[in-house]
Amino acid sequence: MTSALLPTALVGSLPKPAWLARPEVLWAPWELDGAELVEGKHDALRAAVHEQERRGIDIVSDGEQTRQHFVTTFIEHLDGVDFENRETVRIRNRYDASVPTVVGAVSRRQPVFVQDAAFLRAQTDRPIKWALPGPMTMIDTLSDRHYRSREKLAWEFAAILNQEARELEAAGVDIIQFDEPAFNVFFDEMKDWGVAALERAAEGLRAETVVHICYGYGIKANNDWKATLGSEWRQYEESFPLLQRSTIDAVSLESHHSHVPIDLIELIRGKKVMLGAIDVSTETIETPEEVAETLRRALQFVDADKLIPSTNCGMAPLPRRVALEKMSALSAGAALVRDEVSAPALV
Repeated sequence: MTSALLPTALVGSLPKPAWLARPEVLWAPWELDGAELVEGKHDALRAAVHEQERRGIDIVSDGEQTRQHFVTTFIEHLDGVDFENRETVRIRNRYDASVPTVVGAVSRRQPVFVQDAAFLRAQTDRPIKWALPGPMTMIDTLSDRHYRSREKLAWEFAAILNQEARELEAAGVDIIQFDEPAFNVFFDEMKDWGVAALERAAEGLRAETVVHICYGYGIKANNDWKATLGSEWRQYEESFPLLQRSTIDAVSLESHHSHVPIDLIELIRGKKVMLGAIDVSTETIETPEEVAETLRRALQFVDADKLIPSTNCGMAPLPRRVALEKMSALSAGAALVRDEVSAPALV
């Protein structure tokens, strides 16, 4: 990803400025339209890049400033999906949502994010990362009236994602992240075909690949679900052994203030680890030492040259000020540990 030791990165979204979309709301409608919306998205993306660089983030992303949602914005650009004919479905067995319906064969008639990624590439000399929804998470955000098979639809989406990923790579994206929170819920499907579909989405890429598996945004439905999981969250035990043997280069996981046993990282030994060292479910700002302590614990199970300090999930629902200060805490905490592991041993 970068030659720097312990390079910092954000998992996904940052809050949008209030003049672009309503703050602290997922799927918030745009406040602008037409040419003003295009310009406003670019201005927000520039601001996101500036803040990441200013606050010490090494691997820069778009903060999802040009999209309303990490899954549906991609889907709405595909043929075969009807956004007018909506149905209410249960998302990852946690909450109900009104979603579009698959009514015919899905296909991608043109690139979805490539122009935005090229714009991001022009804003920074640092490595850039772009996130795409994973195939299993995509099918869990739809009602399917055409394929009537989660597996068949997932394989169709995997091929479409691969087309998009290859063009993102050509536009200068260094790291492509696939978001698969569904891997923490649908274990049998994940084992039967989910990881294989993810590998299909990443097939043939020279860019580094990441799969992000978390426990969701810091919204009430997710927080309520997490409260039912007990004193230890061991969901990663289901996916990590398969991902360790997969072609995916890195695994992004939730850690800070979660109940994930830190030793589960041992299950992906050899992979790069994007470790969530920032809690996105609270507005409390971590201290650099709190971040550093989370990273130190992880270093028992992952080599320093494979550790990427990150956030647990996206920060779209948080106040903008909070998200920016959390970025600063992440980079400051990483710097503490970077100095420790870089210091020459005393003889």
